[in-house]
Amino acid sequence: MMSLIKTRLKYILASLLFAGLIAVFCYFGGLSEMDSWLQDVSFQTPRATSGKVVVIGIDEEALAEFGPFSTWDRSIIASALESLAADPEHRPSVVAIDMLYSGVTDSETDSRLARAAEALGCVVTADAASFEKGGQILEDGTYAYSSYNITGFEEPFQPLREVTTQGHINAMHDADGIMRHAILYIDPPEHERVYSMAYRTASLYAEKHGFSVEKPATDSLGRFFVSYSAEPGNFYDGVSVSRLIHGSCPTDYFDDKIVLIGPYAAGLQDLVYAPIDRGGQMYGVEFQANVIEALLAGNYKSEVPDWFQAVLLFYICFIVLLLADLLPLRMTTVICGLTAAGSYGLFLLAYEWGAIFHLLWNPAGIAVVYVSAIVLRYMREFSERRRVTRTFERYVAPEIVKEILKEGTDSLQLGGKLCDIAVLFVDVRGFTSMSEHLNPERVVSVLSRYLSMTAECIIRNNGTLDKFIGDAVMAFWGAPVHQEDPVFLAVKTAVEIVGRVEALSAELYESIGEHLSVGVGVHFGPAVVGNIGGGSRMDYTAVGDTVNTASRLESKAPGSTVYISRAVADALGNRIRATSLGTTVKLKGKSEFEVLVLDELVQ
Repeated sequence: MMSLIKTRLKYILASLLFAGLIAVFCYFGGLSEMDSWLQDVSFQTPRATSGKVVVIGIDEEALAEFGPFSTWDRSIIASALESLAADPEHRPSVVAIDMLYSGVTDSETDSRLARAAEALGCVVTADAASFEKGGQILEDGTYAYSSYNITGFEEPFQPLREVTTQGHINAMHDADGIMRHAILYIDPPEHERVYSMAYRTASLYAEKHGFSVEKPATDSLGRFFVSYSAEPGNFYDGVSVSRLIHGSCPTDYFDDKIVLIGPYAAGLQDLVYAPIDRGGQMYGVEFQANVIEALLAGNYKSEVPDWFQAVLLFYICFIVLLLADLLPLRMTTVICGLTAAGSYGLFLLAYEWGAIFHLLWNPAGIAVVYVSAIVLRYMREFSERRRVTRTFERYVAPEIVKEILKEGTDSLQLGGKLCDIAVLFVDVRGFTSMSEHLNPERVVSVLSRYLSMTAECIIRNNGTLDKFIGDAVMAFWGAPVHQEDPVFLAVKTAVEIVGRVEALSAELYESIGEHLSVGVGVHFGPAVVGNIGGGSRMDYTAVGDTVNTASRLESKAPGSTVYISRAVADALGNRIRATSLGTTVKLKGKSEFEVLVLDELVQ
């Protein structure tokens, strides 16, 4: 019992350690790239947009007409704003310009842009901060290292700033280069908190339409997860800045909408890698459009802390490991499959409810646990098979060993089990006096031939060779595995041993002038069978009154005679012929015990 408890405790401790290693591996980003990809595939799927956001592109058509963007003066965008304001009946609700206009370039064009923005109203222009990695002194005087230090901040030139609302256009991609988060705000030194262009645009639109935009929860860097709604191209209907300026687009197309003006040509290098396109690229202005859609819909998702998910993964892996040790492999497979699929499905639902979990952590952890459980089970079974084979191959026929392994080692119930067995004892008559007349080498030779012959008869008849006791041998049938006819096998073995000893005796008489004969006793009944002993000395044996009775029958049997009990005779019925000696043969402790002499084995 103590050994079993120690083994179980060792497995529990190993399971705790293994589950902890899996959780730590995931927590520190061991699956980050694959997990992020699975999140993108599962979470970021196109859906119907509100139709409130449209994009006007500084595209190839505009570049072909007005020349490289670096040569554009501010009058071109001013013309675009003037075109949007041309029809008072069909004006946009908000116009956001996804480009930075800092510093004074030309007083006339600068003034024209500012006047056009003021005339249109509800124009959002861009701020931008510069970042670098490094340390900084915090307000409390402590030093901290960050990859998010703001080293510079640019705003629109003053006349434009005075007539527009500003919002920053900074973005920060994840470690794998995918833009899954938007920066809600930045805190430039010596400047008030600056919110993003997308938030300012959505807030202005909401204010005009009588509702408000709730701020999403952010991480320590002011970022929030963006649930994309449209793939690249879905917000852009081919409306170029050049077409807008030339009046080629009907004014009601922009009526009461959010209009985003921004680069829409690959040469302008304003591309981001979007999760909704499985890592494909979309223009920065389209990213802004997706963020605005999410803000207007209040479609916010909160990322569940990694530490909580790691703890959850630890408990799941630990419980699965314990169940894998207790349950059959098929049941373990079902539990692991259901747990992995269930967690994936549950986390998909959680995303719809606003919570983001790592989709891959649990299935991957459970898969590792499952494979480990199979390997451990195989190693354990292999070790157990080797142990059983080593234990029993000395005592029983190979067929019995195969049967033990087929039924499973649990059927052995090592440590002792009560079962009905047929027990055989055989002993040489007059061996002591024979030893006195022969030299030691000759005695050992005769004894070895006799014992080998006896063991061969026992094993050939699928018996378990228990032990050699000097020139005596003990064997039993009916354990370690169940046998259909153990009594018959035991009696058959007894008859064979007597016959072969008689043949051996004739041979010995010719060579050494000595006869050899054996007495055999066979009894059938309950006995405790198992590994019995203590410390480092253990024997697979049988103990109990049935064993003692068989031994006493053998001790009373004359040479070349098999004594059996009434239990043996009744079990064999008409398959034997036996003569009852009644109670004339007295066995120790058995006053009314009937002894029979086996005359013949009929079958």
